Amino acid sequence: MKTDKIKVIISGGGTGGHVFPAIAIADALKKIEPNIDVLFVGAQGKLEMEKVPKAGYPIKGLKISGFQRKLSWKNFLNLFHLVGSLWKAFWIVRRFKPDVVVGVGGYASGPTLEMAYRQGIPVLVQEQNSYAGITNKLLAKKAQKICVAYPNMERFFPKEKLQITGNPVRNDIGNLTHLKAAGLAHFGLEKGKKTILLFGGSLGAKTLNIAMRFNAEEIGKLEDVQILWQAGKLYIAEYKDCETAQLPNVKIRAFLDRMDLAYALADVVICRAGALTISELSMVGKPAVLIPSPNVAEDHQTENAKALVNAQAAIMVKDSEATLEMLPQAIHILRNETQRRQLCQQIKTLARPNAASEIAQEVRKLATKSY
Repeated sequence: MKTDKIKVIISGGGTGGHVFPAIAIADALKKIEPNIDVLFVGAQGKLEMEKVPKAGYPIKGLKISGFQRKLSWKNFLNLFHLVGSLWKAFWIVRRFKPDVVVGVGGYASGPTLEMAYRQGIPVLVQEQNSYAGITNKLLAKKAQKICVAYPNMERFFPKEKLQITGNPVRNDIGNLTHLKAAGLAHFGLEKGKKTILLFGGSLGAKTLNIAMRFNAEEIGKLEDVQILWQAGKLYIAEYKDCETAQLPNVKIRAFLDRMDLAYALADVVICRAGALTISELSMVGKPAVLIPSPNVAEDHQTENAKALVNAQAAIMVKDSEATLEMLPQAIHILRNETQRRQLCQQIKTLARPNAASEIAQEVRKLATKSY
């Protein structure tokens, strides 16, 4: 028996690019429906199992992981886990009785949305990338609505189901105008110098770190430039004592606890080309040198970066060329005021500040139709 309270399951995760947009959607739902009941379903051992409870939402975990692309005995184990996850997802959906189920991509979203569809519950898919992930492509036929961040996504999804909303981003990067001084103080950087922000995600990016170590001599010559270098949890022990990290104009960190302050102080950004990162760069209007990771499904980061390059909104450097090209490209932007201004202006045109609320409205429409 239905009540006046709308109930929503949000499923997916694995990386920050899935988890943080999912939380942003939940927060937006709470704003428009304060009495809403939201349950997350994620993959055991993944980032969502830590971040979602910290954001104040309950979460259930499925024991599931991705299949190996080459022949491996692990695929047999993963197949066993998939069957178990489908069964567990069925009972999670059955007991919670959601009005709508939202998938944000990642391992857990497949079983959850499949079981919701089989029980006649409306399904909404949110695709962050310009090249759709395999899970979302498989779920497209079963979804009532597909919210995307890029145009021309009808090559992956039925056109009549598409809604361009953009990607939800964290709430704390909306207005950074007055935070630069606080950012410099927080990270121990100098006022009056141009600042490069380099980051590779919470775990770090090997290629970016190698390039930083390789360019120690050149970085040391940059008297009017400083670099905030996020090496990542996987790499900090290896790089914290290297020559580059000891330079007076370099600050190395395992992770950045205040991304709002990091963005505020940056004059140019060097980073990977994940969908969430690109959406954040668009919101804060920062010129960027994008080095797409080659180690992601369907090489979707290269597609993301190309979309910005085609809009004259960013510079792309191939992962294989980063050691030699990454730093010179960033310095060129710093020295070229016209180019820097153009990149800022163009990337801002791609921002979708209301993405989370637009997706939340679509979720509510589907939920109310199910009554």
